[in-house]
Amino acid sequence: MATPELPSMTVCDRARQARDVRFDGLFFTAVISTGIYCRPVCPAPAPKSRNIRYFATAAAAAAAGFRPCLRCRPELAPGSMAHRLGEALLDRALAMIADGALQDHSVADLAGRLGVSSRQLRRLFVERMGVAPLALHATHRLLLAKQLLTETDLPAAEVALASGFRSVRRFNAAFREGCGLAPTQVRRTRRAMVADGLRLRLCYRPPFDFAAMLGFLGKRALPGLEQVEVDAYQRLAGTVEAPVRVRVTADPDRPELHLDIAGAEPQAIPDLVRRVRRLFDLDADLGPVHRSLAEDARLARAIGRRPGLRVPGAWDGFEVAVRAVLGQQVSVAGATTLAGRLLRTFGQPCAGSVDGFDRLFPSAEALRDAELEAIGLPRSRAACLRALAAAVADGELDFSAGQPLAGFVARLCELPGIGRWTANYVAMRVLGHPDAFPAGDLIVRQVLGAGQTLGERACEQRSQAWRPWRAYAVLHLWHLAGDSGTDHAASESPLTDYREEADAE
Repeated sequence: MATPELPSMTVCDRARQARDVRFDGLFFTAVISTGIYCRPVCPAPAPKSRNIRYFATAAAAAAAGFRPCLRCRPELAPGSMAHRLGEALLDRALAMIADGALQDHSVADLAGRLGVSSRQLRRLFVERMGVAPLALHATHRLLLAKQLLTETDLPAAEVALASGFRSVRRFNAAFREGCGLAPTQVRRTRRAMVADGLRLRLCYRPPFDFAAMLGFLGKRALPGLEQVEVDAYQRLAGTVEAPVRVRVTADPDRPELHLDIAGAEPQAIPDLVRRVRRLFDLDADLGPVHRSLAEDARLARAIGRRPGLRVPGAWDGFEVAVRAVLGQQVSVAGATTLAGRLLRTFGQPCAGSVDGFDRLFPSAEALRDAELEAIGLPRSRAACLRALAAAVADGELDFSAGQPLAGFVARLCELPGIGRWTANYVAMRVLGHPDAFPAGDLIVRQVLGAGQTLGERACEQRSQAWRPWRAYAVLHLWHLAGDSGTDHAASESPLTDYREEADAE
């Protein structure tokens, strides 16, 4: 089971004493003499070892009666990717909670989705996590509220709404109990503000190749919906009645991204933060990934060249699935052209467009009966997209977190025109599943074939040694294909004009 586990005491001690950013969010240090808990990178003077307790999660530290540090701010710690495999019950539950499953639903609802009783789910959480599901969710809410109070100018009532509280009174009581201070006491006189919006800090564990991530997203950017600059990613979100603009940039001095949000209602903020963290793979812990993949000499060289590569996620699951189908047997440029036509023809125009951002990606309902052949699609590809849209609109397929990889791939492959390459590519980006592996990918097979094209079965067999991090191996192999040519004989680069899918499905 891949649930969060505390590193050894020796590792925790060394990481804390060195303030090692690679361990940020992987454990928390609680100080008995002060009653607070900190990140391992806390700049405060190191406490005496006899006064320290270590916890795998902030929620466990909070459940033990400790309060979050005002100096190192545990709310900024990157999340854990320990649950990302999503194969065991607790892993799936953690992924769903991280995706907001308890924001508007009960523990009983969550247990029902998992096929167990709420009592069984609570017992499992207490045994393995040291806290009940609601306590874990409550800690997430309080830490988000603490960040909003510290970094934004939102009134306390809006902070309460954004962090999931129904009333200011309940919010004030919970915040005082969990943080030991009233919300007004956490406010700072100087805050990071942006014009007509707010800015939030999103931390990650280095290394992170932000330029490579922007390069990937930039080749696929759709005018009117998103824009990628040399140092920033921008996107339109929200609804047609109330569109929201988000902009993501990297801090040049600290391991964090800045998320600028304009036009969002308070209740939408948690979802926007989750989407950005997923899109940029901000909760990745590349240490174990690199240690595993580096046993392969080719991947070791690739990691040495680009140690900060991460798997690009998805802003919206249905959107990426549609674009994966559009990309079958065409280049990235060709797929982006088709997606642009789809957006202009069937997208949702937004009121008050600014700077060319004027429409949202079409919904499943809009595409299920659409005349998709009108944008230049073959009939078989158009039929595939309509079947995909119908399955999503009817609730037969969803892209929620916590789904086992095999089941998700099997459900996608039941749709006409979707094979294992497309299904695994979607799982890799939408579910963020680190072991998703499109074995039929032409570039991967060419790079592994070292001058020839490796067969799909042989490619799948070769990849077994990279489990459970095969999705990261794919990114490194794609980049090897785009290098100087010393590692492969492929003529196409995944970052310029490589074919999204080599074989017909």
